Amino acid sequence: MASSSVKNITIIGAGMVGSLLSIYLARRGYKVSIFERRPDMRTENIPAGRSINLALSDRGWRGLEGVGIETEIRKIGIPMSGRIMHSISGDLTYQQYGEKDQAIYATSRGILNCEMMNLAEKNGVKIHFNERCAGIDLEHNTARFENTLTKISSSNSSDLIFGADGAFSAARLQLQLTTERFQYSQNYLEHAYKELMIPAGPGGEFQMEKHALHIWPRGGYMMIALPNLDGSFTVTLFFPFEGKDSFATINNPSECLQFFNRVFPDAVKIMPTLTEDFFQNPTGGLVTVKCFPWTYKDKMALIGDSAHAITPFYGQGMNCGFEDCTVLNSLIDQFDGDWNKILPEYQQARKPNSDAIADLAVMNFIEMRDLVGSPQFLLQKKIEARVHDKYPQKWLPLYSQVTFSSIPYADALANGRRQQSIMQEVMAMPDIDKRWDSSEVENFILQKIS
Repeated sequence: MASSSVKNITIIGAGMVGSLLSIYLARRGYKVSIFERRPDMRTENIPAGRSINLALSDRGWRGLEGVGIETEIRKIGIPMSGRIMHSISGDLTYQQYGEKDQAIYATSRGILNCEMMNLAEKNGVKIHFNERCAGIDLEHNTARFENTLTKISSSNSSDLIFGADGAFSAARLQLQLTTERFQYSQNYLEHAYKELMIPAGPGGEFQMEKHALHIWPRGGYMMIALPNLDGSFTVTLFFPFEGKDSFATINNPSECLQFFNRVFPDAVKIMPTLTEDFFQNPTGGLVTVKCFPWTYKDKMALIGDSAHAITPFYGQGMNCGFEDCTVLNSLIDQFDGDWNKILPEYQQARKPNSDAIADLAVMNFIEMRDLVGSPQFLLQKKIEARVHDKYPQKWLPLYSQVTFSSIPYADALANGRRQQSIMQEVMAMPDIDKRWDSSEVENFILQKIS
């Protein structure tokens, strides 16, 4: 299909990525319609409880800057310049994320999604709610929908369809059923997550440090907390489905309080609705989805979680999806709107990087859960920070490569593995805790880098 003949575009899914994509396309003159399975969260009272707060970082900001909406979104974010580890004894350890002026931004999923939909509509995008995708005729670019309220079926034809409908994408299923040799994998962690809450203190005050991501690392599980604009913290417990300490073994409020008082004692003191939240809020699985191809001829493409759902432990799910949008947008320029060339190049550019960040996210879960509170881990990070400060062109910590740069995820993964191999040798040196800042250690690292 020639570029001049693509005028109408359908996007399935009005989440963050679908909304941002619609803005990019609408500003290029395409007529864009979004069909969303859920009700309009701006007018409906949709309960929270399964929403893991978001952390906007450089890749996400770049996506927002591309359509000039970063200033509006910054108003609803809270910068977090580092993470604070909470030990069982209540001791706090702070670890800065990057340079002094670098931060990730805690953002409410609901607030951000509402703002993105508002901005999409301001750019002329039409959003249809309560419309569940019931199938797609890929050859004729026609999507079928069923209204979840009226049960009325309808169809919508367009020149191009994007599936942006999340980890359990109906659009992806249609691609899977239509495409020969479609590759698909879905892997769940043995852990699930549950959203809890730390309310604001008297006068709306934050009860913990506002500009940090809080972590309670406990080996086989952990808890994290991100700040909200109203002074509260959204807490997420990452906990095994089954086992000695697990969702399967905590069955009543008494067992819940007993466990939290033993394992997260400092948090329990500021969580008055703990037992209600624990038993009323849903338990969510943690899934990684990989698939290929993402496109069908010049008629359809997957984007965001529909193409590459990842676990939340690097805070990169939305950021990766926003980067999909910026890459796609640059390819529209590169190939002058010729979707026959844009879509194949898009999936070839993004597939290796989405696979890499999926692997990095699971690796970071192990780090956050098992390592961040250990003296050896903190010493290693101190050595890495020292090398980076002295030789920033030669050593950039993996977290900074992922979060504060545009280095392709696949390159960051390769760099990180190489650096970790070097650091394993460094940490095995005799008395490393006493000579970590010596010229001998520094020279050893420099030699290895070279």
